[in-house]
Formats: sequence, structure tokens, C-alpha cells
Amino acid sequence: MSDEPTTVALVCVQNAGRSQMATAYAERERDARDLTDAVEILSGGTHPAESVHDVVLEAMHEAGFDLSDRTPAEITESELEACDYVATMGCSTLELDADTDVRDWDLEDPHGRELETVHEIREDVKARVEALFDEIEAGREE
Repeated sequence: MSDEPTTVALVCVQNAGRSQMATAYAERERDARDLTDAVEILSGGTHPAESVHDVVLEAMHEAGFDLSDRTPAEITESELEACDYVATMGCSTLELDADTDVRDWDLEDPHGRELETVHEIREDVKARVEALFDEIEAGREE
């Protein structure tokens, strides 16, 4: 079992939609699985927006998350290269030189979409985060 924290980055261009949803679910999974000290979560965008998209705030609020205090942030290539896992949301051509497990989740952008569509995206994000945490948890037990 590893003593080093596993670092996960959840990334999209604006850090205002999909990566914010993924971060909220990742934080919940980390806490529910008692991995608070074992998993570090980074969230960011390559060109951050001014604020989280309103439709994302609404959809996540319905799922029990308050993201109203979150602000999109920039994430650097060096931060990403220091991660064990990087999940891009479907909007990246990210190529890292480091030994980082990069996955493109290829999710539809919720910005400007109807709330019903954002619900579908939210549920897809939730399932992907849960699967990633299953994998992280299994890897930490080896």
C-alpha cells in the first residue's frame, strides 16, 4: 500500500462546467471512501472562465452540491505532469511528457445546454469519477 498521496487533476478549457462537476463528485468520493489523506484533487482549465456556468450550478445544486463559491482556476502543465491521473473532459489535446495517466472523457460541454441535457452530462461525470476512484482505491491496496 502506497504512503504517497495519489494526485488527480480534472481539467477542461474553462474549468466552469464539466471539471467543476467532476471535482465535486471526486471530493465526495474521496471523503466517502476515507481517502482524504490519500488522494489530492486538482481542478483547473487552460483558459479559465470568469465563473462556473449557471446551468451547472443549478444541476449540481439539484444533486446536493453547492458550487456557488467556486471560481474557475488555471492549471499549469507542470502541475499536470506531477499528477498520477489527469482526466480531461473532452476538450483537450493535452500531451504530457511525464509518466502521467491521461484520459479524455469526451464529455459534451454543458455551457448553453438545456438543464435536461446537463443532467445527463452530470450523471456521466458521476459514473466516470466513481470508476476512477474504484481504480485508485484498487491501486492503493496493491
